[in-house]
Amino acid sequence: MYTAEETLPFFTQFLQFQAGYDDFATFQFFVIAIAMVASYLVLSLPFSIVTIIRPLAAAPRLILLVSDTVVVTLTTSVAAAAAAIVYLAHNGNPNTNWLPICQQFGDFCQAVSSAVVAASIAVVFFIVLIVISAIALKRH
Repeated sequence: MYTAEETLPFFTQFLQFQAGYDDFATFQFFVIAIAMVASYLVLSLPFSIVTIIRPLAAAPRLILLVSDTVVVTLTTSVAAAAAAIVYLAHNGNPNTNWLPICQQFGDFCQAVSSAVVAASIAVVFFIVLIVISAIALKRH
């Protein structure tokens, strides 16, 4: 998403149309939130190592479970918000006279759509992670 940008010339080289992720507040929110999620994943590694070394320690497992739940909520919300904007970019909204921009900015829409799909897949992985963590916490 961060690298999604495309410039189209309009009549002359001096007059151009540009589309970038930073033109949409929702996409800026997406980039910031996914960066926070990635930072969380790196910072949660020590807790994960502690739970592997000491399988009977319940506190680090509970902290990871709660934190993973917060992260999956953030990832779901940011993916859904970005998906709504991507839908508008692809289809537009004839009731409000919003034209689809993906007819002109194909590469931009391809990059943005790929980022939203990747975030949706990450949500599924986080949900599986939460279920596995909950089962492991219940066993011990």
